[in-house]
Amino acid sequence: MIRQRAWAAIAAATLLNLPMGSLYAFSVFLKPLEAALGATRSELSAVFGVATVCFTLGMNLAPRLFHVASAPVLLLGCTAGGTVGVALAAAATSLVQLALGYGVLFGICGGAAYIFLQQGVNLIVRRRLGLLNGYIVSLYPAGAMIAAPLFGWALSRWDVHTTLAGLAAAVAATGLAATALAMHGGVRLPTAAAHASSSAAGTARVWIFWQIWTVFFLAAAAGLTVLSQAAGMIVAYGGSTAMALAATTAITGAIAAARLGGGWLVDQFPVPVVMAAAHVLALSGTIVLTLWPTPVVSLATLAMIGMGYGFISGSTAGAIAAYWPSSDYGRIASRLYIAWCAAAVTLPVLAGHLYDLSGGYRLAIAIAGCGNLLGIVVACFLPRQSSVTSEAGGASGSQAVSNAPRNSSGAVSGRDSTIARG
Repeated sequence: MIRQRAWAAIAAATLLNLPMGSLYAFSVFLKPLEAALGATRSELSAVFGVATVCFTLGMNLAPRLFHVASAPVLLLGCTAGGTVGVALAAAATSLVQLALGYGVLFGICGGAAYIFLQQGVNLIVRRRLGLLNGYIVSLYPAGAMIAAPLFGWALSRWDVHTTLAGLAAAVAATGLAATALAMHGGVRLPTAAAHASSSAAGTARVWIFWQIWTVFFLAAAAGLTVLSQAAGMIVAYGGSTAMALAATTAITGAIAAARLGGGWLVDQFPVPVVMAAAHVLALSGTIVLTLWPTPVVSLATLAMIGMGYGFISGSTAGAIAAYWPSSDYGRIASRLYIAWCAAAVTLPVLAGHLYDLSGGYRLAIAIAGCGNLLGIVVACFLPRQSSVTSEAGGASGSQAVSNAPRNSSGAVSGRDSTIARG
């Protein structure tokens, strides 16, 4: 029997997701790529949009590949595809090549690798699952925080093509190391039998899924608007360029910390309490910014909106582990992350359009606040983790028990015992 090592699985997720998270730092490449490819800002924004959609597509393709090959083999394929994608972007002489390499290949492989590792880790780790999954979802903004200054430094010394080639090398090196760690850690993916048994037990959770989807979408719409346009927002509220750049880094860091905190909070408190409180934090930020639209206030309140999104992101990852069996984690997570993609192409785009019309972000902030208010209402109707039971009952319940991991004494371990009892 293959020995499983949680530390190695978590290290693999860390190594692979940090460079993939540089996707969030794409804005650093905008000016150099405009000069190198003769592209407009809207065309390059479309490339980022393609990457976002393809990242979501990769996450939703991943569960369909669980039974095709082992986790290390699938990770190796993602590493190869991601490396080729960034290398193609580095050599790009046209917008189409950039979109194909960075948007399609890098996006799909990054999304798939994310789900492979998150699912694999959830089959190994049995304690503090909220904190674990909050940590994993914090890796992407953390990766952007690390990548942005490194990209800036590289671009000051070399051109954008060389910098992207360096990113391709980093993806290859960390991907190979992550694959080796996944093999050493005994990372595995759900079997077809485990998926079949958990699917029957999951029919009662459909309503919970759509509640969480809505709560996540509403928070992400506001948070991604801040994340994607923080610098422009700070300037629009009267801040300096230097303040705007510093605020962008600070807000990204705050979101990463909030994602980690959101997962940890789910281990301590009921999911509806954590999610409603996160929306209250964001709503408070929109109200204060509307009443006192000054540069310093905008910095603090935009951070509040971003952190509200971060807490929701982390608590969503933890809620999946609380409401669903571990073998269903990747399947449910990939579908919930469609809310993130939908959020990325709605309010952030609308906010940019409203800015073009009005020269400010007041209306966009008001819309975000209305979304946060709705999010509070929806979150309050979520059940507590301990009250979730399976409607399948009978044979399905016994199947869940038989498929649940057991400890050395033969007892069902961790949260699967709670789910199995349904």
